[in-house]
Amino acid sequence: MALKYSIKLSQLMDMARSKIEIEDVRRSSDYDSVLIDDSNLNRPGIQLAGFYDFFNSKRIQLIGKMETAYLATLPPEERRASLGKLFAYKSPAIIVCHGMEPYPECVEMAAAYDVSLFKCDMDTSEVLAFMMTLLKEEIAPRITRHGVFVEVYGEGILILGESGIGKSETAVELIKRGHRLIADDAVEIKKIGPNTLIGSAPELIRYYIELRGIGIVDIRSIFGSGAVKLSEQIDMVISMEHWNENQNYDRMGTDEKLIDILGVKLPHITIPVTPGRNLAVIFEVAAMNNRQKKMGYNSAVEFTKQLDKHFELDPGI
Repeated sequence: MALKYSIKLSQLMDMARSKIEIEDVRRSSDYDSVLIDDSNLNRPGIQLAGFYDFFNSKRIQLIGKMETAYLATLPPEERRASLGKLFAYKSPAIIVCHGMEPYPECVEMAAAYDVSLFKCDMDTSEVLAFMMTLLKEEIAPRITRHGVFVEVYGEGILILGESGIGKSETAVELIKRGHRLIADDAVEIKKIGPNTLIGSAPELIRYYIELRGIGIVDIRSIFGSGAVKLSEQIDMVISMEHWNENQNYDRMGTDEKLIDILGVKLPHITIPVTPGRNLAVIFEVAAMNNRQKKMGYNSAVEFTKQLDKHFELDPGI
């Protein structure tokens, strides 16, 4: 089950400062404890004009040139009243963009209502995009699935299957063939967009893989840093299962199956495992085939069309 996550304002700002120039004007008394659980931000232009219907005060507020230009048209007392009404909603933080100095009334209201106030040199649209990307990553819905996650020819493949079926061994063979490991045993999956899932490994087991009979192996130390990756988008799911002679496995590839993870539907194929099958090669072909499908070419569909055309030309066959 996906949980709802939040991030402390102090942690968010520390992460932001590592990548952009952002300066404290004042910190609220609850700066280290206030939580943010909404990945969207708001530009309160219409709120400064007095309209607060549907206003979401849980979002970080950005004041840019447009809001500043409007405030400049107001006499000091009206400006103080307008800003006071905004700060009274106690949003997690307010950021003044474009390197502009906050109005004295803005600093006054931040102190009066104990709200954190910052300023940033970047354009408002740039701050908006940067902070939303950061928040979507940090508070995204997430789950942990038992499996292995590898990158094969640029395709993120989540490998599922019962314990001991050979997921880790297949991953090692793929790594030997030049592909990369993201996670073994536990895969943390985050939904960072309507149709986008990102997979990564818990920090404690990152770069490690378990091989029965050998034990825990550090893939980065053995194969080099090029054999591992911190995270990757999940493009498809492959389930490994023991061969069942009573099971009808897809032999044409025209039957498109999907699996739902956090509300995102992903291509899903089942690979039967028997002695002698070269699973690494099969996974490579599956990755390339999935990439072709995303580029608009489906070999199974094209083959079926050719068969239909052949029988139409020679119905006696």
